Amino acid sequence: MTTLPDRTKTALVVIDVQNDVMADAYQRAPVVANIQTLVDAARSTGTQIVWVQHSDDDLPKDSEEWEYIPELLRRETEPLVHKSYGDSFEGTDLEDVLARGEVGSLVVAGAQTDACIRSTIHGAFTRGYDVTLVSDAHTTSDNSEWGAPGPEQVIAHTNLYWKYQDAPGRTAAVVATEDVGFSK
Repeated sequence: MTTLPDRTKTALVVIDVQNDVMADAYQRAPVVANIQTLVDAARSTGTQIVWVQHSDDDLPKDSEEWEYIPELLRRETEPLVHKSYGDSFEGTDLEDVLARGEVGSLVVAGAQTDACIRSTIHGAFTRGYDVTLVSDAHTTSDNSEWGAPGPEQVIAHTNLYWKYQDAPGRTAAVVATEDVGFSK
């Protein structure tokens, strides 16, 4: 139902599952296992996987902290998008990558829920994409010392409000890993 013409395919977008980002992530092990399940399912059906990798002054490119976690291995044929803003579309070639793949629907997983995940799902939605957030395949760190709710509440709230997003010609959805269905 995307508003993007002739963009009938779906892509799995894996955001910022990097060493530093995941160092103290809430429910790290089960979230990583769910992302791996999604990657395996996407690969088995030929669904495009796009990996997104953040860098900034605190997460310098080519550092060990910047690298993707060792549990998740990107294949050379799978696009890698480098970003330096929360929204994975800003200042990147993500839109070009998705257009070349005729992608109009995104399945999103990764980190940080209250930053890059939220920015990217909103950015995609406003650009005309259908966006499915995988409820048990995104995570964040505990930022409560700065006044934020705990990570469990941040994730729950994001899942709650995203399933009620609405806009003409687009859909927003929240599904669990076991309910994600990639088709050939």
